[in-house]
Amino acid sequence: MKRLPLDDLSDTIARIRGLLLTEEKASHAVALMARAIKETLPGNPEAGVSILDAGGNRVSSAATHPLVEQLDAVQYELDEGPCLTAWSAEKVVIVEDVHTDPRWPNWRAAVQDTAVRSVASAPLMAGAQALGALNIYSALPGQYDGSTGRILPLFAGTAATLLAHVQGADAPLRMAGDLKHTLATRDTINRACGMLMERHGTGYDAALGRLIATARTSGATLAEVSARQAAGAVPPATSGE
Repeated sequence: MKRLPLDDLSDTIARIRGLLLTEEKASHAVALMARAIKETLPGNPEAGVSILDAGGNRVSSAATHPLVEQLDAVQYELDEGPCLTAWSAEKVVIVEDVHTDPRWPNWRAAVQDTAVRSVASAPLMAGAQALGALNIYSALPGQYDGSTGRILPLFAGTAATLLAHVQGADAPLRMAGDLKHTLATRDTINRACGMLMERHGTGYDAALGRLIATARTSGATLAEVSARQAAGAVPPATSGE
């Protein structure tokens, strides 16, 4: 059976669930998450997260390569860049090619000679609060697009769950519960996409696009629309909407 893109999230969660039962400090789990992302996303990326430390300073954590910390640090210094935009605007930011993207000109000039071409950043959303951003950097241009933008928030959501539950003796149980919900959401989305793929003879990205368009026009969440679609209760938007 062909793997669907969201199945990668299952592998990531499976890797960290054992750690959740024995380790309350989120930094170790987030580091494992970053390594899993590095191995599952295209473009052989390096990954890490940007968060606030105890002093309220922006710092990089769980970086899979020193270059991640360097690229992030330049953003903190210049107060501009894809990571900070994703964090402040609470939306996914995709950079297809650092050399040609006109946004953040100072950051682009500062990293022009580094080994990075593609970037994707997603906010770490814990409820209504943005805790930071999950960042991936690739040395190859054109590695990330709208499909990445739809998948990355699920990884970022899992990382945010880990970071949001550092404190408290019941942290492992609460984290496991939240991750179980994330996994259930992934299954619902995949099931709804599978139904649309079979019904319309389209690929996974097109089916997911229909669900996203329906969620946008109806004001519901992607998970809610997918659940209704899986139950046969939602007429999906056309692919052009």
